[in-house]
Amino acid sequence: MWIWLGLAALALIGELATGTFYLLLVALGLAAGGIAAWLLAGLEWQLVACGVVLLLGLLVLRKTRVLKKREVNAARNADVNLDIGQTVNVEAWADNGSARVWYRGAHWQAELAAGQPALAGEHIIVELRGTRLVLTPKGSAAGAPR
Repeated sequence: MWIWLGLAALALIGELATGTFYLLLVALGLAAGGIAAWLLAGLEWQLVACGVVLLLGLLVLRKTRVLKKREVNAARNADVNLDIGQTVNVEAWADNGSARVWYRGAHWQAELAAGQPALAGEHIIVELRGTRLVLTPKGSAAGAPR
């Protein structure tokens, strides 16, 4: 019984360190195995108790959507893409709303964000579409980094 509960405590400590729900489920399953051992069940029933509690916990978390994958749009998220929020200088815009800018030691294709005026000067990168930078003028509200 003490081995089960000791392992459950270690899993709980790991859960607190990582912040995932998976180790919490493991800790609950191990605790169920410890309770089965305290009730003098055989090793096979201890393992069954551990597995059943772990699987039931996983089903509950999936039904409540706690484990739902959080989708992040990397093209617009400054936490994922470090280019978002950086400043570039646009010398001139083409008629189709594109330009070539010097950024990170190379020429990049850039396009103007929808609804923004095509003015020369400093612009802020608000999105990456493939290898194209999407820009807004530095003074506009839409150009403020998020």
